[in-house]
Amino acid sequence: MLLAPAEARPRPVTLFRAGLVCSLLAGVLLVLVVAQWGPLMALDRAVADGLHRRAVADPGLTHVNRVLTDWVWDPWAMRALLAVAVGVLLWRGERLLALWVAATSGLGTAVQQGLKAAVDRDRPRWPDPVDSAGYAAFPSGHALSVTVAFGLLVWLLALHGAGRRARTAVPVIGVVSALGVGFTRLFLGVHWLSDVVGGWLIGLAVVTLSAAAHRRWVLNRRG
Repeated sequence: MLLAPAEARPRPVTLFRAGLVCSLLAGVLLVLVVAQWGPLMALDRAVADGLHRRAVADPGLTHVNRVLTDWVWDPWAMRALLAVAVGVLLWRGERLLALWVAATSGLGTAVQQGLKAAVDRDRPRWPDPVDSAGYAAFPSGHALSVTVAFGLLVWLLALHGAGRRARTAVPVIGVVSALGVGFTRLFLGVHWLSDVVGGWLIGLAVVTLSAAAHRRWVLNRRG
């Protein structure tokens, strides 16, 4: 397996700290959502109302957002992207790393569904909806799935010492995708702002903690 030089690879302590920070922020946000903290609820409602008015008034832009959210950044599209990455790793003979990536993706989905069931937050409701979605609102599965998918791809590129172009392009595409899918969910009126932010934070926490655990496991194996 081709690995980047040790100094170029993310350190487990750094990754763990990043994962811990994201987890703590996600936990605080979760508490505020469950407690229905007034200022957060007011912000959620203000953003939702403003974007919904625009969505109703501009059917063309609404259609573009539906295509992006249902096809380009759909959670199944992100799982397919990771399936390709897993296939490449298997082809290279990196079975354990392939399993690690698949397990991390599955963990993200499990955390997402578990929190949706536990929090059971209602989605925005409109007399004139422009789209619909199933399951509970918090966290956004689209935002979480995109974050996990591109987070894992960025980690894999760093782990293998990929070229500069790839290490620049993939994070940029990942950030654009995460922000983009978050906007589509808000614009289409199927999520609150805090749902999207929660999806981003939880996705980052899952990826960074998984990467830290993998790095620690590799170091322990080398003794």
